[in-house]
Amino acid sequence: MALAHVASSTSRSNLLRPISAFVSPNLRRQLSTDDTRTLTIETSVPFTSHKCESPSRSVDTTPSELLSFFRDMATMRRMEIAADSLYKAKLIRGFCHLYDGQEAVAVGMESAITKKDSIITAYRDHCTFLGRGGTLLEVFSELMGRIHGCSKGKGGSMHFYKKDSGFYGGHGIVGAQIPLGCGLAFAQKYKKDGTVTFALYGDGAANQGQLFEALNISALWDLPAILVCENNHYGMGTAEWRAAKSPSYYKRGDYVPGLKVDGMDALAVKQACKFAKEHALKNGPIILEMDTYRYHGHSMSDPGSTYRTRDEISGVRQERDPIERIRKLILSHDLATEKELKDTEKEVRKLVDDAIAQAKESPMPEPHELFTNVYAKGYGVEAFGADRKEVRAVLP
Repeated sequence: MALAHVASSTSRSNLLRPISAFVSPNLRRQLSTDDTRTLTIETSVPFTSHKCESPSRSVDTTPSELLSFFRDMATMRRMEIAADSLYKAKLIRGFCHLYDGQEAVAVGMESAITKKDSIITAYRDHCTFLGRGGTLLEVFSELMGRIHGCSKGKGGSMHFYKKDSGFYGGHGIVGAQIPLGCGLAFAQKYKKDGTVTFALYGDGAANQGQLFEALNISALWDLPAILVCENNHYGMGTAEWRAAKSPSYYKRGDYVPGLKVDGMDALAVKQACKFAKEHALKNGPIILEMDTYRYHGHSMSDPGSTYRTRDEISGVRQERDPIERIRKLILSHDLATEKELKDTEKEVRKLVDDAIAQAKESPMPEPHELFTNVYAKGYGVEAFGADRKEVRAVLP
């Protein structure tokens, strides 16, 4: 994969393709002899481990991978900024939690695993869905409640889903996805298929009792479960130090090994997830704490500036921004020019704008869709009136 190239046509067939399908002809030619060349790059900071050895800071990558990281993260960033505008224009209603700033976790994790591995996360799920192979048209259609959305317009921002790529949501209840993720890992161990589950949660959910219950049984049964705490340092508007006596979330498992990772460094995330998968398949669960940061507020109702300073936010942007880190690596290794990277960002903007235009044309679900995807088909479920004497409908 290389820098994205947006086709001139805005046809639906193009927009239904995942972002990895768009490849710039110029860059393909430029990298044709270098795609297999290995680059070894050191992570920004060392890993910190608990009851396990730390993986090497030297990460093997390729020019193609670095360029795909840049393209994918730029697409995710633009997508989330566009979602912000659509929400303010009242085209997106209800809850909406944005991921800009945390993109390195999504792309780094994907680079270390396969689509046969499972991912389950909370409500900040747009970019994880895109990384699993979802399309921009599915994203914006779902956000605006249209039938071409990944959940047919009935899930909204918090309930993205892509089972064929091992993405199980998208969950609105804080921390509730963690025991579900451990259940997925139990199925994987039962089937002996050599895959793992990444169960993602935030620092705000790290104090939930169900996390420790799920972790306990995962450790008892040596399940291939990788619990990933995306620590963006604020649970809604509460700083981690106000909510957690011990904010070293990678140590919270006590008897379960853990690793603290720079979640703003895509290559560090890749190395950690590769290490964690190998560990989980041999030894059972492990906790990864991704030290990351969100630029937007917790949700669209949160300005994000009442409990932290604007200087703090701008400081993270200047010093740790995941996209800028990859941009510097690409330029320092002469993999592309500054102009080519700017052109990629322009192409990404057009790709996003085209997807939004198509999503606006997608119709709303029909009223009868309220009764579909609720019960399993074929069981003859009956719907009664208020007095339970009259059968109003028998669902298929």
